[in-house]
Amino acid sequence: MNNLLLARAIHFDESDQMIFHTPARTGEWCVSGGFEFSNWTEADLTGKAKQAFSNGWLGLETFGRVTVVAVSVIEQHELAVLEHALAAHFVSHYGAPSVEAATPVAREQLIQMADLCAGQEQNTLLMVSRTLNETGVLEQYRVTPPQSAGLDQLAVHSVPDETDQI
Repeated sequence: MNNLLLARAIHFDESDQMIFHTPARTGEWCVSGGFEFSNWTEADLTGKAKQAFSNGWLGLETFGRVTVVAVSVIEQHELAVLEHALAAHFVSHYGAPSVEAATPVAREQLIQMADLCAGQEQNTLLMVSRTLNETGVLEQYRVTPPQSAGLDQLAVHSVPDETDQI
């Protein structure tokens, strides 16, 4: 495979900082993270937890949530680091017996995300929408093709200094 694709957290404004208990950091790699909600009921869907359930991708560094991710090329060695981090998260937060036992599940989550990104152009934006139904959590995805300006251009910020104020 020439270019392995995954998705990174992106922010267009500060809204994720207010709507999620723990917001993902801009630029961190993400997966759907729907596994977190596998045992949830309607009673669990309140406040910031409801926001995370309804439309939050899971960051793989902070394990926080983000509303929008952008398809990006990932290197194989980065993927291995993410796999280990997610497996360790399964041990520390979900009671998996060991990192070794959790690694295949972590790999499956990363493959699912890579499959979602496969065939997309870089900088394609992805959004997730979840609902509960009688069989569990239903995830649906929205895809927005990249615009003419690259995401790196949208994320450029500067603070004027005295020389800019001529």
